[in-house]
Order: sequence, then structure tokens, then C-alpha cells
Amino acid sequence: MAGGIFSPLGSCSELEKANCHPLVCLLCHEPYQHPCLLDCYHNFCASCLRGRASDGRLRCPLCGHPSVVRGGTGLPPVDRLLQFLVDSSADGEEDVQCANCDRRCTKAELDTMYFCNTCGQPLCAPCREETHRAKMFARHEIVSLSKRTKDIHKKCALHEEPYIMFSTEKKSMLCINCFRDMQGESRAHCIDIETAYMQGCQRLDQAVMAVKELQTSTREAIVLLKAMIEEVRNSASEEEAAINSLFGRMQEQLSERKKTLLKAVQSQHEEKEKAFKEQLGHLASLLPTLQVHLVTCSAFLSSANKAEFLDLGYQLMERLQRIVKLPHRLRPAQTSKINSEYRAEFARCLEPLLMLSPRRSVVGSAGSIGPGITGTNMLPVGQCSKTLMVPGCPPDGDKMSSGPMVRKPTMHRYISTKVLLAEGRETPFAEHCRNYESTYRMLQTEIQGLKDQVQELHRDLTKHHSLIKTEIMSEILQKSLQMDVQIAAHYSAVEMMRSVFEEVWEETYQRVANEQEIYEAQLHDLLQLRQENSCLTTITKQIAPYVRSIAKVKERLEPR
Repeated sequence: MAGGIFSPLGSCSELEKANCHPLVCLLCHEPYQHPCLLDCYHNFCASCLRGRASDGRLRCPLCGHPSVVRGGTGLPPVDRLLQFLVDSSADGEEDVQCANCDRRCTKAELDTMYFCNTCGQPLCAPCREETHRAKMFARHEIVSLSKRTKDIHKKCALHEEPYIMFSTEKKSMLCINCFRDMQGESRAHCIDIETAYMQGCQRLDQAVMAVKELQTSTREAIVLLKAMIEEVRNSASEEEAAINSLFGRMQEQLSERKKTLLKAVQSQHEEKEKAFKEQLGHLASLLPTLQVHLVTCSAFLSSANKAEFLDLGYQLMERLQRIVKLPHRLRPAQTSKINSEYRAEFARCLEPLLMLSPRRSVVGSAGSIGPGITGTNMLPVGQCSKTLMVPGCPPDGDKMSSGPMVRKPTMHRYISTKVLLAEGRETPFAEHCRNYESTYRMLQTEIQGLKDQVQELHRDLTKHHSLIKTEIMSEILQKSLQMDVQIAAHYSAVEMMRSVFEEVWEETYQRVANEQEIYEAQLHDLLQLRQENSCLTTITKQIAPYVRSIAKVKERLEPR
């Protein structure tokens, strides 16, 4: 009967679709046998729950709620109410046999059967007319079989006396002896059986009405949750489609900007390479001339006498001076660094898609900045200076009703504020953030309360089709208008702080920009020194063979 009971039940929706009988176990799908009640008010057979308890706790197979079990059986207590219903149902379904003539009656003939409460036996209609009409059975209580009573519910188990009273304090029936044995203050809580029955029926009706209201609310909640699940599914699909669409457009924009940047890099590369090659060709043609004149000068000094030196020496010196004074481009006219500002370009092409706030660059003066750093030894601004990207601020004329300004989400802003306040620096902006958070939380709570009220009214109007008092709507509208005034006032107060904070921010931006320019200039000066040293090393290596050859010639001519 309990085969496969350890497999988990299906979802609640599957259980709702199934035709569940109230007297049939949800695990074994058989009539209850010793039904047990869990703390979550779900019932199962004792055999179906046996072996499921662990460490004194038993988890409901339907909802998973844990129940505390006591005793060595590892089972919750038996549900007496459900057991009574099961027994009553079983009694009504079995065939009944007359105690006098042994005649069996089918289910269709049960209405014609009687029951003698005195004898405790069922009787068919003929036997009731023939046997129980005698004088000896005149005091017997004969009722219809469907209205029979049981001794266990009719007489006291302790005194074997019929029940006549009911204790509202102990919720138990009393016989005359039980009533006599009670204390005086407890007797005040005793009423007769009929009154107790009527009061119990009224309380049961109230409890049933409360359960019905809960049932209605539960069904509405289920419908609402199903609708929200569908909305979540649709929202997820829309969000995925939006993400894919935005990602596709970002890829297209980035791909186009990538092509543009690569073309710009190639163009810079060709221009710089062409300029360097021209300068290199000029220097390469200059170097042999210099070498020839150096050799000529050395040979002239070695071979000419005083008269020849005075005759031709000044001509040689004049030629050498004119060669030195010629405009020779010994230093590179530009750096070898190719800078396309690709990060800023990529960010700029994504701003329209991501609806980012406009950004501005803080560029310092190109004049003198410090010792040894002037506008002449710095690279052009477009090539070496870094750009400080900072969030732009809308003009002072913007109001709350102006165009949409995209800012950080509330949760992101809240976390950033927490981090700022956790740093412990007492600045005017930190104090402003601390005051802002308290005011914002209060306004947010008020708005949430109004949203809940409007949602409740909307549900009553659409679901229950109930009338809504005009005073409630007027009150909500009045509160909403008051909240609008408070929010506008708070917004104006925050807006007034803009000028104060902008001064501080501008000083910070300028300081950071200057530090960036000084840093870039330092790197540029070091790079320039390195390039000069590299050129000096190259020239030294090229001159070395000629120096050695001149030295050998001088050694040969020295004896002369």
C-alpha cells in the first residue's frame, strides 16, 4: 500500500489538478489507516510516514515543513477527527445485517433499516414491526440507522452514566457524577448538551467562514502569483531581447569605431615612418661628408708644412664651419608613440547607446609647468596629454521636469554612499550624504505606503468589484500631493548644494589634471633623454671604424 512513498510528491499545481478525496491519503492513494496530523495540518497514513523522521523531526512530504515528533514511534499524533470521519464513512459503506432474521441489506436499502440503541443491534423493517412491538421492548429506543448513536459518545467511560453537561473550560462532556466532583468555580463553565451543541455550531460556522475567506484569498493569491510568474517570464524574455539588441548595436558601433581607429593608427604610422625615413636619409647622406672632411683634415695636418697650412688651412676651417652651421635635423621632430585615444573613442561611441551622461576633459595650460618642463619640450596635446574623464553636470537651469538624466541605480548609489561614509572622512559632501539618506528613507517609506493603499484599492475594484469610498481616494490623493511637495522641496535643497560641491570638484579636477600633465611631461623628458642617448650611441659606433683608420694613418705618417 505504501510502495514508493519515499519519492517526493509533485508540485502543488499537479496536486490541485488531481481529484483528491478528503479521506484518501496523498501518498498511498488509499483510504486513511491511522491518519497522523503534522504541524502543517497535512494528514498522511501512519504507515506512509513511518521511517521518515530524523533527529526528532519529520519533514512534510507535501510542503516540506518540519514537524516535531515525540516518542519512540517517530510518528506524529493520530488525528482523532479524521479517524472519526474515516470510521463513519466505513460504517456507512458496509452492508448491514439484521440481528433478528440475519437478512442483509444493500446500500440502497439502508434507509429502511433501524437501530435499537438499547439492544445495540440493527433491525430490518419487518422485524421492527413483528418483534419489537411487544410490551417487553416498549422502553427500547429505536431510531433510524442513519441516526443511531454510539455508547462511547453517549455514556461516560468512567461512571457509565449518560452525558448531560459540557465544560467550556475543559472542552469535555460530563455526566452527573463528573459534574458533582467538579469544584465550584469550574461548574460556572458548564452548560447543558443542547446549548453546548448550538454554541459549538455557531463557532464552527464562524471558523468555517474564516477558512472560506482564507480560501478565497489563497485562490486570489495563486492567480496573482501565476500572473506574476508569467510577467516575470515575459519580462525576462524582453530583457534578454533588449540585451541581445543592445549588444548587437554595441558590436556594430565598436566594429565601425575599431575600423576608424585602425585607419587612424595606420595613418599615423605611415606619417611618422615617412618623416623618420626622410630624416634618416638626410643624416645618412650627411655622415659620409663629415667622415671625408675629417679624414681630409687629418691628412692635411699630417702632410702639410707651415706654408701650405697657412695657405690652405683657413679655407679648410671656413669650410668646416659652414658645414657645422648648416641646418641639420639631428633630433626627431616627433615621438615614436602612436596614440589614438582608443579608450575615450570607444567610450564616446557607446555613450548614445548606454545613455551615459556627457563627459568633459580637463586639459591644463600648455605653457611652463615646472623646472625644465616647458611648452617646447612637451609633446603636442593631442599626442601625449591624457584626458581626465569626469561626469558632467547639467546646467543650473535644469529642473526636475527637464529631460531624463541617467544616473546610477538606487542600490548602486546606496552602496557607494555606504562605502563613502565607511571611509570616515568628515567632509561637507559626506555630511550631506548622511542627511540625504535619512530624508530619502523617510520619503521612500511614505511612497511605499501610498503604493500599497493604491494597490489594495485596485485589487478591490478589479477582483472583488466592490465599491470604494470617495473619501479614501481623496485622502490618498491629498497625501500624494503632499509627498510631491516634500519631494520637490528636498530636491530644491539638494540642488542648492550644487554650486558648493562644484567648486570643490573643480579644484579637485584641476589638481588632478595638473598632476597628470606633470607626470606625462616627466615621462616625455625621460623618453627624450633616452632617444638622445640612443642616437649618441649609434653615432659613436659608426665613427669608431674611421677613428681607428685615421689613427693607423697617423701612426704611419708620424715619423715624417
